[in-house]
Amino acid sequence: MEFDKPVLAYAELWPMLVVFGVAVAGVLVEAFLAREHRFRAQVALTLLGLVVALGGSIYVASELDTLRGGDSDEVVARGTITAGGTLVVDGPTVALWIMTLVFAIGGLLLFAERRLEGGLSAFAGQAAALPGTEAEREASTKGLDHTEVYPLAMFAVGGMLLFPAANDLLTMFVALEVLSLPLYLLCGLARRRRLLSQEAALKYFMLGAFSSGFFLYGVALIYGFAGTMNLAGINEAVRNDSSNQALLLIGMGMLAVGLLFKVGAVPFQSWTPDVYQGAPTAVTGFMAACTKVAAFGALLRLFYVAFGADRWSWQPMLWIVAILTMVVGAIVACTQTDVKRLLAYSSIAHTGFLLTGVLGVQAATSLGENEITSLQAVLFYLATYGPATIGAFAIVTVVRDAGGEATSFEKWTGLGKRAPLVAGVFGFFLLSMAGIPLTGGFMGKWAVFTVALSAGAWPVVLVAILSSIISVFFYVRLILLLFFRGEMPEEKEMAAADAEDAGGGVATATRTELATVTTPSLATTGVIAVTAALTLLLGVMPGPVLDLLADAGQFIR
Repeated sequence: MEFDKPVLAYAELWPMLVVFGVAVAGVLVEAFLAREHRFRAQVALTLLGLVVALGGSIYVASELDTLRGGDSDEVVARGTITAGGTLVVDGPTVALWIMTLVFAIGGLLLFAERRLEGGLSAFAGQAAALPGTEAEREASTKGLDHTEVYPLAMFAVGGMLLFPAANDLLTMFVALEVLSLPLYLLCGLARRRRLLSQEAALKYFMLGAFSSGFFLYGVALIYGFAGTMNLAGINEAVRNDSSNQALLLIGMGMLAVGLLFKVGAVPFQSWTPDVYQGAPTAVTGFMAACTKVAAFGALLRLFYVAFGADRWSWQPMLWIVAILTMVVGAIVACTQTDVKRLLAYSSIAHTGFLLTGVLGVQAATSLGENEITSLQAVLFYLATYGPATIGAFAIVTVVRDAGGEATSFEKWTGLGKRAPLVAGVFGFFLLSMAGIPLTGGFMGKWAVFTVALSAGAWPVVLVAILSSIISVFFYVRLILLLFFRGEMPEEKEMAAADAEDAGGGVATATRTELATVTTPSLATTGVIAVTAALTLLLGVMPGPVLDLLADAGQFIR
């Protein structure tokens, strides 16, 4: 048997290799640099690596036409297949890279915030120390800081770049694990409420390992069906092999479990609220935006490229999952009293909206003056979802009381009167998530709903519209809490009188300590300002982004 050495297209892959190289360099910084110099070195190295990779991705996108070529003048899919057919760098891949890197820069700037904790970051000083022990108190007194979070985050970003570029199932599994394992660790490194953080990390790890097992078993079954792990080869087998349909359907379902877990779709969403609440908020924002982009990129490639010829088998499954995800996310969010858990269930509902766009496979529709396909609609939704999500979690980091971050609704009461600008921007992010016009969220929903209608999935779109109406309730309820509710003197007197009548004694008035806005560093302020501007621009002027996504073309099949 002759072995052919795989050839790497370094001209197309180098942005991803830069990210992995910076991650390795970050490990060396931790090993050899003195502790007092690590923070600045890691932040500078990480941001430089992300900016260089972002610039490289933009350059690669501009050169995709010349990189591939072909006999036809019409460019349907632009890019190249490399690494022995295991990686593909095409227009959608590079678009996902750019979004992931932009959101990662915002998330890493939140990682670097130190002003809110009195000169320390939000990460534990010594993760190995048990919560509440003398070792933990000593680490806090010495001002220790876990700067390992930066190389961990860069490994996660590298996995996120590899995930949508994977052109075979084994590479996709490797990418899934590379992006997941660092996130499991990052979720358990909160400086405050460490038991809650460690519980979140353990839940995420256990359920993530379980879903990875499903994915790997699905890989084995699909290999047994097709005799190859290459997505194009699987597509060819699906088109030509009418036997072993049970093997195909079971394998397809198991692969879907692994990917739907990563995007937080029902019934695989149970980890989402606990992990979003327990993880450091900077990690939550980073994970919520970037992981969803990477996972949906891989999900789109898997179902559109490998299983596109058998869409009549997987579309009914996604119909049910999308409907359940939207309904559960919207309804359960109405019962939440914690801001981070509310945003978690909001994320679940948004996953359902995104799956609605995925159902529009091979459909196209008009959005204003732009003609968009289902792929471009989902990518545009991801582009609008990321800034609002990172911006909202950035604001959560600055709303604090004596115990640190204050995420309970009762502590946010009347925040609009104490900090009108911050509360106003947060309300704007909520309106975008609700899909109110003149925000990016409205245009994103319009895109995925119209393309799903073009594909005939009108029952799912009807449920999506009803879920959007329900979601307006819990978003507006929080906005009303911020601006139009406050503890009035009459209310305090009535509460005291009720307490006296109930107890038969002297009334003692207790008042919950309300949260205030702590002045953040320039980095966090910049993240909030830029994400707010992007959310507005994507709602008012979506044309340029839609044009860029249209130029990206389709997946190479």
